[in-house]
Amino acid sequence: MNYYSDHRVLVTGANRGLGAAFASALVELGASKVYAAARNPRAPQPAGVTPVRLDVTDRGQVVTLARELSDVTMVINNAGIHRRATLFDDDAIEVVDSMLRTNLLGMLAVTAAFTPALIAHGSGVIANVLSAGSWLARPGNMAYAVSKAAALSLTNNTRAELASQRVQVTAIHAGFIDTDMMADFPGAKLDPRSVADAALAAIAAGEQEILVDEMSRAAKAASIAPVPRF
Repeated sequence: MNYYSDHRVLVTGANRGLGAAFASALVELGASKVYAAARNPRAPQPAGVTPVRLDVTDRGQVVTLARELSDVTMVINNAGIHRRATLFDDDAIEVVDSMLRTNLLGMLAVTAAFTPALIAHGSGVIANVLSAGSWLARPGNMAYAVSKAAALSLTNNTRAELASQRVQVTAIHAGFIDTDMMADFPGAKLDPRSVADAALAAIAAGEQEILVDEMSRAAKAASIAPVPRF
C-alpha cells in the first residue's frame, strides 16, 4: 500500500526551493492532497498542488487556515529565513528576533493550530525542517543557529507531548541546500529534490530524526564533544 495515498499534506514555505521540491515529490508519491503554503502563493502550481496563502508569523492567518484545512494529516514545517548576524552588529537583537518569529514561533503556531486535526484523524505526522546549523556555532551564523537550535528543542518537546497521541514528529536535518537562501554560499550544496526524496522516504519508514547528509551527521556528533578548556 502507498504510504502517502491517504495523506493530505500541508507544506509551508512552498513557493520555491525545498518547499517546492517537497510539494512536487509528494504529488509523485501519490499523496491524496498537497497544499503548498506561502505568503504570496505562486500561480499556477504544478498539477496536483493546491496553493494556499499563509504567513506563518500571522497567528490569526494560521488559525484560520487550520480551520479551513481540517482534512490535513501531515504538516511539513519548511518555512524559514536566514540572515547573518554577529554579537557586535548594531541590529543583532532585531535580526535574532526576526529569525525567531519565523523559524521558531511560526513553526510553533502552525504546529499548535493543526495538531488537534491530526489527533482527531487518529494519527498524523509533523515534520520540521531544521538544519545541521541546529548544532553548529560559527561566526556570523548566530541568528540562524539560535533559531534552529530552539526549533530543535521545540521539535523534541512536541514529540514528547504527542507520543501518546499517535502523531509522528520528525526532525529533518541537512547541510547546505541549493536554494535562494544559500545562493551566496560558494561551496557544494545539496539538490533540494534529493533532500525531499530522502526525507519523505524516512518519514514513511517511521523515522523521527533524519540526518540527510554527512554534514548534519558530523554536526550532531560534534555537539556532544567536550567543550575545550578556556
